[in-house]
This record gives sequence, structure tokens and C-alpha cells, in this order.
Amino acid sequence: MAQRFDFVIVGSGINSLCCAALLAKKGYTVSVLERNDYLGGCIKTAEITLPGFKHDVLSGFHPLFVTSANYAELADDLARYGLEYLNTSKPTASVTSSQQACVLTTSREANVRAFNSLASGDGDRYEKTMREMEGDAEFTFGVLGGELMRVNMLWLLIKQFRQRKLTGLLDFLGEAMLSSRDWLSQRFHSPAIHALLAPWILHTGLGPDANFSGAMNRLIAFSLESAGMPIVKGGSHKLVEAFVGLIEEYGGALATDAHVEQILVKSGVATGVVVAGQGPIYANRAVICNVTPNQLYETLLDPQWVPDNILQQATGYRYGRAGMQIHLALKGRPEWLEKSLNDVAMVHISDGIDSVSKAVNQAECGLLPAQATIVVAQPTVVDPSRAPKGHSILWIQLQELPRVILGDAAETIPIPEGGVWNHQVREDYADRIIDRICEHIPDLKAAILCREVLSPADLHAMNINLVGGDPYSGHCGMQQFFFWRPFKSLKNHATTVKNLYHIGASSHPGPGLGGGSGYMVAKHLARST
Repeated sequence: MAQRFDFVIVGSGINSLCCAALLAKKGYTVSVLERNDYLGGCIKTAEITLPGFKHDVLSGFHPLFVTSANYAELADDLARYGLEYLNTSKPTASVTSSQQACVLTTSREANVRAFNSLASGDGDRYEKTMREMEGDAEFTFGVLGGELMRVNMLWLLIKQFRQRKLTGLLDFLGEAMLSSRDWLSQRFHSPAIHALLAPWILHTGLGPDANFSGAMNRLIAFSLESAGMPIVKGGSHKLVEAFVGLIEEYGGALATDAHVEQILVKSGVATGVVVAGQGPIYANRAVICNVTPNQLYETLLDPQWVPDNILQQATGYRYGRAGMQIHLALKGRPEWLEKSLNDVAMVHISDGIDSVSKAVNQAECGLLPAQATIVVAQPTVVDPSRAPKGHSILWIQLQELPRVILGDAAETIPIPEGGVWNHQVREDYADRIIDRICEHIPDLKAAILCREVLSPADLHAMNINLVGGDPYSGHCGMQQFFFWRPFKSLKNHATTVKNLYHIGASSHPGPGLGGGSGYMVAKHLARST
């Protein structure tokens, strides 16, 4: 007998888990189908180096989730299933090649004092920026947290128009369009503050010269000061386990090794899916797909349900730069030359705006950057249980890499035929990064017990949504964001088929471990069914 649920969700990433939990709590039957052998999408913890060293293999820290509407609604339920967050008062810092460090804390007063000591008035301008962010929070988070083509969004815009008047609203939008370079240069005089904040724009899939990157810089600084750098005690897989427990408590079903190969459509209405080797699973109310646009419109749907303009837009959907991760199991704890960095959750090694921009440009031209922006996260600073007693791990991320390699900006790494990421290129580039980190942690190489490197090709192999190693499932520039994500011809999370919805990083509000699209679709479906 064929299985039947109210909702069938394809993929088990954070958006799928949030959507499933919210719908299950409303009394609907939900099925979550995952093609991999584990649930969680980009949330995975594994001992990929040595036994006892628990690495968050893809995503690691959760400031977006703990400040999300999902967490506000589900926190108590998830806690019942063992979810516990640990945090720190020193979420992030930066250090330059000349060893100048700058630390951002969760104390507004401390940040103001520290920034004023770097350049006269910079702390005061930072405080003014944070007050402005507080005043703009309703509008900013309303746009990022709501479906853009709904009545609620219209009322939000009307309210903002009444409060700000036309001139004020245009001023806000004009300020939001500033690039990170322009915003940082106008607001702060200290190069150290530029080096602190500019690298964070990479975590949004943008570069420092992109429109809207200045607004994202402001939002990130506000979020880090407010939420810190929360990490799941024991590993991020504990978040997935908590979701699984909650969904199953309300009658939901979750399956791994369930490769959905087709969406069933009858008279223009989605009715279920076909799972390879298993047959159909029917959906009484809707099918929800956490996939890329290319998967949805070029593979899962029969061509008769994909109009020519949508197929053209799917074919032209653009993916962004690639990423890489390096996971280290260490003997002892890292000792930075700049001692203030020893207890910081996430450190960027960067010389500031020009350095980030140069590496981004090189990657977008197909080159391995000569001097990348390096993310060095220290999970064991926040959660010592991630490693055996007295030892530690590092989670190193690179976000300025080409998906196809055309050359090496430093001209030292041979490029393989076809520009593919093979084992040799992966390890050679990782060596370059470790050498750079050793300029700041001199004893690092001697402390490495084991290392595991994940190239862009490895990331894609692990998760089909990370096309070419793009960690954000699509370029995040303005032409492919907000109303235009994924396409200009579709609104909200609807598709070309009735009762078929599209969620995930390729849809509004884009990437990030907040579960925003899953929340929006769950709330819409709960209201309309």
C-alpha cells in the first residue's frame, strides 16, 4: 500500500527540519526524505580526523538560528530532546599580517572603548551604527524574515512609509545599497576595524564591493554583538537529533537513503514524489522541495510543467564562488602570538578591504588566491567536549576559491587538466593556508595530529545543493536575491505547479542557518489549509 502524508518534504537541511517541525506540531502528517545516509543537510558532526575529535563538517556556529523565529517558537521543544547551546563573550576577531588584532565582544560598552582607542571617534560611530540598527530592526528583519509578495509585507512598507516619509525611506534604501567598502570607509577610520568587519561579508556569499554588502556588514556586527557565537554542546548533530525527536513525537517520518527522482503532478497539481527503488509517496496537501532550481525544474519536474521562460531562467541560474574546509585535530590548545585571540570563537586572518577584494577578484577570475582570507574557528574554546581532554580542534574555512581552476595567482601550484579540484591541488592549497596560519600560531604544525581537507569537489560530492562547492547554493548578488531569488518570474516560494513549494538556500531569504524559508512556507501552509 502506498504511503500517504499531508506534506512530503524533499531534503533534510535546516529549512526542511524547521518546516516539518512546525507543520507536525500543527497536527499534520509529515514525511522528510533525504538522499544522503544522514539527516541534516549542511549540519553534520563526525570524527573525520581521529576518534574523540568531533568536527562540525560543514556548518558550525548558529547565531542566525538562535535569533530566528524558528528558535523562538521551538526552543523549549528542542531542549526537551537534548539541544543545549554554549556561547562566548568574544565571538569574533581579526588579525593582520603585521599582527594587529581587533576583537568584537558581546559588550557594547567594551566595543565602543576598544574602537575609540584604535581611532578617535570610531567607537562613537560604532555605537551610533548599533543604535541605528536597533531603530531599523523591525524593517530589516521584517524584509529578511517575511515573504516579499504577501499582504503583511505591504503593510510593513506602508508603516515604514508613514514613519519615515518618502525621503526617509529612500535614504534608508540608498544607505542599504552601499557596498561594504563604501560603508566601512565612510564610518570607520581604523584599518583594524575594516579588517574586523570586511571578511564577514564573505559569509553572505558577497564581496566587499557588491551592492548591499554594507547593509549586511551592519547586520552581522549587530547580530554578533547581540547573539555571540553559539555552538551546540557536543556537536551540531545534536540539533538534528532534537528536530528528529520532535518531528517523530508528532507523528512525522524521516528517511535517509531516499533519493527522490520525480515529483508526481496531476492536472497541474503536485500529488507526491517517486523515491528510487521504493515507488510513490503521496502528499495530500503539498510537496516542499529543499533543492536547487536546476534540480527542481530540470530533473524532478516533467518538462510539460516547466514553461520555457522558467526553464531558461533555471538554465541561467548562477552559482557563486567555491569554498573549502580544513579540519585539524590538535595536541593541546593553539597559542596565538596575539594572546587576545586564544579565547575567540572565530578569527579572520585578513589585511582588510583591499585584501578581501583582491582575493575575491582572483577567485572570480578562476585563480587560486595568493593570499586568501582565512577563517579560523576554535570550537573547543566554546565547547571543550569536542576533543579529548587537553586537546582541541580547528575549523578552517576558505570562501574565495574558483569552482573551476584556471590558474594560481601565486604561480606555485600546478593546475591540472580541465581545472578540476584533484587531491594534489587540494593538499597543496591547504599547505599554503596552514603556512599562513603558522605566521600567527607558530607551533601549529607541531601540534597537528591529523588533518582532513574538503575541496570544492568534496563539498559538492557530500551535498548535491553545493554546486561546484558553492556553500550558498547560488550567487547572492542583487540580481539573484530578494524578489529575484531564485527567479524574477516566480513569487514567494511558489513554483510553476500548484501545491509545490521551493525552500532552501536557493530561495528567499537565501543562505544561512536560520531556517527562514522553511518557516515562511510552514506558516503559509498552516494558514491556508
